[in-house]
Amino acid sequence: MTANILFAARNDRWAEYEAPLRAALDAAGLDYVLATDLPPETVDYIVYAPNSRLRDFTPFTRLRAVLNLWAGVEEVTGNATLNAPLARMVDHGLTRGMVEWVTGHVLRHHLGLDAHIHGLNGEWRRAVPPLAEDRGVSILGLGALGRVCATTLASLGFDVAGWSRTAKDIDGIRTTHGPDGLAEALGRAEILVLLLPDTPATQNTLNAATLALMPQGAAVINPGRGTLIDDKALLAALDSGRIGHATLDVFRTEPLPPDHRYWSHPSVTVTPHIASETRPGTSSEVIAENVRRGESGEPFLHLVDRRNGY
Repeated sequence: MTANILFAARNDRWAEYEAPLRAALDAAGLDYVLATDLPPETVDYIVYAPNSRLRDFTPFTRLRAVLNLWAGVEEVTGNATLNAPLARMVDHGLTRGMVEWVTGHVLRHHLGLDAHIHGLNGEWRRAVPPLAEDRGVSILGLGALGRVCATTLASLGFDVAGWSRTAKDIDGIRTTHGPDGLAEALGRAEILVLLLPDTPATQNTLNAATLALMPQGAAVINPGRGTLIDDKALLAALDSGRIGHATLDVFRTEPLPPDHRYWSHPSVTVTPHIASETRPGTSSEVIAENVRRGESGEPFLHLVDRRNGY
């Protein structure tokens, strides 16, 4: 049978994705129709970006799955009109991009590179960093991205611990969970990496109380979600020196407003949501595999638990 696939994203994305998607679907041996406009009642799969115009899934009466182009699904999980399975994006390009960004910024803070990049103003000041094995790094969130970041940093010798809301087991990584586990993870985090999803339970995970648990002068790295941080509390912790630096890639409002204090704060690095971007080539392969699975009656990959929001 022919699989009818609707591409529902911004118009500029179609130009990027059409050729890679067709190549991946062809390679999977699928008989398909791929278009940006199909009669809703004929659509089997929707390749979806939450910033598209599509909000009402009710007309798609034979819809078999929505295949999200993004890792984040918080903007669609609560849509009451969506009753079909929802798959989030987990692909090689997105994962490797996150690993490289996180590793780079962890190494930056571990080695104290900023002092040398910005100059020591003629002062011969030898601040020798500890070895990685003596540097406590904690990762909050042990999903697909958190796991691979944790194991990569551990492979470089860092003393890595991971925390999640529920119990997880990762070879070579000390893992904790629940409220007591969070306090433990924060208390030893000289460098903290936030990779939690955006759910009601994770909002403001970093607040005045939790920031106070971290070592003096610790670094915060957030490539996860802007809602994980109470911005006022973080700025206060930076002003007092409790937190030494924050490297932030995601924000509650994006683009970050030009007058936001993060731009001008001397202890904040802003990057414009570039830590992990879906790449057309690798993500198209994941989409094609899920369509193949749907057509073969096999379980879809990376399904979202709508109750938990991820």
